[in-house]
Amino acid sequence: MTTQLVPDSEYTGIMKLLPAKLRGFALLARFDRPIGWWLLFWPCVFGLALSGGLIARWDLALWMLLGSVAMRGAGCVYNDIIDRDLDAQVARTANRPLASGLISRKAAWAWLLMLALVGLVVLLQLNLNAQLLALGSLLLVAAYPFMKRITWWPQLWLGLVFSWGALVGWVAIAGQADVAMFWLYAGTIFWVVGYDTIYAMQDREDDALVGIKSSALRLGGSVRAGVAIFYLLALSGWGMAIWSVRPEQQALVALLPAALHLELQVATLKADGSNALGHFRSNRMTGLLAALAFLVVGAAGQY
Repeated sequence: MTTQLVPDSEYTGIMKLLPAKLRGFALLARFDRPIGWWLLFWPCVFGLALSGGLIARWDLALWMLLGSVAMRGAGCVYNDIIDRDLDAQVARTANRPLASGLISRKAAWAWLLMLALVGLVVLLQLNLNAQLLALGSLLLVAAYPFMKRITWWPQLWLGLVFSWGALVGWVAIAGQADVAMFWLYAGTIFWVVGYDTIYAMQDREDDALVGIKSSALRLGGSVRAGVAIFYLLALSGWGMAIWSVRPEQQALVALLPAALHLELQVATLKADGSNALGHFRSNRMTGLLAALAFLVVGAAGQY
């Protein structure tokens, strides 16, 4: 199997203009790859929108955007500290700042702390219940880098982490949990598992050689079928969340654009993973379409 892999660290655009050390810190936090913080941000918007508070609390959405950039960056720094030896053995990640030696481990820890302080500022903008809930994700985040060593389904653990914003966004508006919130979280988890399985298709050869586990390897030749099932479960969870807020058939129509986008991803995904990166990145649009669906339903539920 031959695929065109895009190196994980690219010295292009603004990154190319930065001094080497500053560039190293920017790359370590993946500032050159905004898709990660978009995918962390959209679940926050899901919670804000479906709970009916996105329009009134648009300022909170902006704070959560800042938090997504900072905490995604902190998560990447932490992940690279843990995985620096494994990253050096994988073609796509060998040029990462820690794996290549551009940034020291001590400097990486200091950078992680700075990013976490930005996250703390964002945390203080939430109500107390949402603050406590947000802090509850830290244990999941800390454990994630080790999952690829012990389970074939690290993508499921990533789903628990990257979907957490849906819970925080909901509680930030509603002040408490609700059945719709849990359906929203469940659906978002399966969306993450689906798109990260696509992402993992890029590394199947190297992962198999160095002993890294992934859903893409576990599914073997059935990756497209697996992704289709994950996306179907995502849409089912999202549909149940909408139904819990507004139990009317026409409300479910709001999900149709997102459903069609996910179907297109599955239909055009190549088995060799040669277009995996583009399909993974297209989930930024999926997030937007789903957010608009939740906004329509959540706003309608206020009247």
